[in-house]
Amino acid sequence: MTKDRLIYLPLGGAGEIGMNCYVYGYGPKGHERLIVVDLGVTFPNMDTSPGVDLIMPDIGWLADRADRIEGIFITHAHEDHVGAVGLLWARLRAPVFARNFTGLIAQQKLETRGEHPGIVNVTGPMPEMVEAGPFRVGFLPVSHSIPESSSLVIDTPAGRIIHTADFKIDRTPVVGEAFDDDAWKAAAAGGVKALACDSTNVFSEAPGRSEATLAEPLTELIGSAKGLVAATTFASNVARLRTLAEAGIATGRSVVLLGRAMNNMVATAREAGLIPDFPSTVPVEEALDISRENLLLLVTGSQGERRAAAAQLSQGKYLGMDLREGDMFIFSSKTIPGNEREVGRIMNNLSQLGVDVVGDGDHRYHVSGHANRPDLEFMQDLVNPEMVIPMHGEHRHLREHARLAKERGRGSVIAPNGTMVDLTGKRPVIVDEIEVSRTYLDGTVLIGALDGVVRDRIRAARNGTVVVSVIIDEDHEVLGGAWVHASGLPKVGGAGIELTEVIEEEVEKELSRLGRKVLRDDDRVEDHVKRAARKAAQSEVGKKPEVAVLISRLEGE
Repeated sequence: MTKDRLIYLPLGGAGEIGMNCYVYGYGPKGHERLIVVDLGVTFPNMDTSPGVDLIMPDIGWLADRADRIEGIFITHAHEDHVGAVGLLWARLRAPVFARNFTGLIAQQKLETRGEHPGIVNVTGPMPEMVEAGPFRVGFLPVSHSIPESSSLVIDTPAGRIIHTADFKIDRTPVVGEAFDDDAWKAAAAGGVKALACDSTNVFSEAPGRSEATLAEPLTELIGSAKGLVAATTFASNVARLRTLAEAGIATGRSVVLLGRAMNNMVATAREAGLIPDFPSTVPVEEALDISRENLLLLVTGSQGERRAAAAQLSQGKYLGMDLREGDMFIFSSKTIPGNEREVGRIMNNLSQLGVDVVGDGDHRYHVSGHANRPDLEFMQDLVNPEMVIPMHGEHRHLREHARLAKERGRGSVIAPNGTMVDLTGKRPVIVDEIEVSRTYLDGTVLIGALDGVVRDRIRAARNGTVVVSVIIDEDHEVLGGAWVHASGLPKVGGAGIELTEVIEEEVEKELSRLGRKVLRDDDRVEDHVKRAARKAAQSEVGKKPEVAVLISRLEGE
């Protein structure tokens, strides 16, 4: 008789912040039926992924087992949880389940990629449960920085799992559902085998603060400004947008939404009936006729995104609006680790314009959507699970969260992406390591991180590129000289001669040494030309460029 097992496998979001994707399985070893929790993205930067549009999990392991997937469950509508649904669904082809607001966002993602929106099954909160093979899954409302966020209650033959997703303990969240202690007690009443838990703020010792605490300080800040005020936060943080908009209205300003993502998120929240009382806004065309001191711009780009409204404003104008000396720009958001340079660049650009930049170093104008350490301790005590599986955090967060769980007498394990954990027994056990990487959206094409495209792009950026064209006639002799084009390299080298001329001369010398036997073989000719071109560039400008060799052969009659 084959013994069934319950497994947990993160493919994204464990050992990093963003790009969430988790797999649960139950059944005989190697034949488990599977469910997927979240399909998210993360965002590139020019240092490690130049030119890339989006980054998402490597789902190769999952795609190879697509016939075993019972369903894809999306916990909430943040991009790092829902952003890859449209891009990756075709490889999995399983039904998608989400609550109403999240479902609307997921449908938009699928329609953008030409998929049918009916793939998404809109599901109500618990006590409604979804039957998915050996799993029964319910959406348990939780407070976060976006409406209709949910943890998942996952019932299996081996016991109940609660997957918190992103959460905080907020009983006055402004928009969305308040944290409901009684609902969570009821969910935990029958016993919980495993709590897979958000680890983002495990190092934050202070108790979490409610979204409702921001109204007064933001109103005071905006009221103190003399010129135009612009503010940025996550486009999905509808509660913060409402708080900022209400502060603007209270201080006599007209509110303008700038940025496609922000306009779309507010429109979708209105469609879902989540913000029927959102303050009125004016189109940017009308705002051009309103006095600057009577305007509040709510703009996208809190994480330094180069094409977002904040970056555009910091460099000049955006849709006719501009920032000037004496204006104020408010960052009502936390900078995600890794984005500090991009955010700092925008802040410096604004400063050069004479704009007063208000960051959030003292947390006065922003509250996190993630549970701080005291809230994590509260959650463990409330749920009282046998084991805690830290997720959603960098490796240091996972490690500290596992230590916290063990200190409180619960089994735990550090399980970064690719770590398969057996949850069947009393303690979690690592049983396998799956090789995982990343998938890039590069333009309109999905490519693997190991395909070499981005690697070649980085090398070209660091070392420049050289193209060498060589013509070989029907007698296997080089016809004329080599032609060279260089890009991303100094025009003139150390000898005071144009670099292309130096490379051409070195390549021609190398070709003159080759016999007809070598000249018959394109691969061998290419190797010799590349070495000669790199040697010349190294000597002249101290760089070994990426070299492409074009060999043309003239055929006899």
